[in-house]
Amino acid sequence: MKKAVVLLSGGVDSSTTLALAKAEGYDPYALSFDYHQRHRREMESAGMVASAFGAVKHLVIAFDLSEIGGSALTSDIEVPKRGSNSIPRPHPLIPVTYVPARNTIFLSFALSWAEVLEAGDIFIGANAVDYSGYPDCRPEYLEAFEKMANLATRVSIEGGIRFRIRAPLLSMRKAEIIKRGVALGLDYGLTWSCYDPRERLRDEGGKMNEIYKEGRGVVPCGRCESCIFRAKGFREAGVRDPLLER
Repeated sequence: MKKAVVLLSGGVDSSTTLALAKAEGYDPYALSFDYHQRHRREMESAGMVASAFGAVKHLVIAFDLSEIGGSALTSDIEVPKRGSNSIPRPHPLIPVTYVPARNTIFLSFALSWAEVLEAGDIFIGANAVDYSGYPDCRPEYLEAFEKMANLATRVSIEGGIRFRIRAPLLSMRKAEIIKRGVALGLDYGLTWSCYDPRERLRDEGGKMNEIYKEGRGVVPCGRCESCIFRAKGFREAGVRDPLLER
């Protein structure tokens, strides 16, 4: 089988991308990052998704982007919240949840591993439709990185391997992505999207929250942009979000 490195955050998009790579006949090597993001609950989801789809290996690389900061996900900047029923609107400014150069950092690690594995395909769950406007999710960025990858590696110069940056979800709406994942057997209850998870030990009736019982003592905030995009996607897909039922 063909080898592929798949960037896996544990969210809807990256998890669906892993499922697609597997369906295309690749042996997936899943790559996740613990970069001291405030939503580190996603690391548990990444592990569960990698296991569910039989990743040959799930490599987690740890480093601390909070030392650099500059983002609501890596520093004390507040994560923007909206009403739970509102729909995100395009905004001319890149939001504060953008992590400086994050996809460049992630893809560079993926390229390094792919070179060692001699895997020509690197999958990323980038999306340029239902997304927050991050500049490193645009097709022209991915094309530029692919060009750089084939200029900068020994196996591309001497070994005859041409790297491809695969972004199969790039032009899909969130609802389309969810429908595709469901068709591929992805249990979205394993995934995580929230940027600002909160602890919740008991509900209003005093009963222990089921998520806490299962050892995951945080729940989605339901109001950050990532939660809103997720809810909108499930609603438009006509699918119930199983994460909220656990």
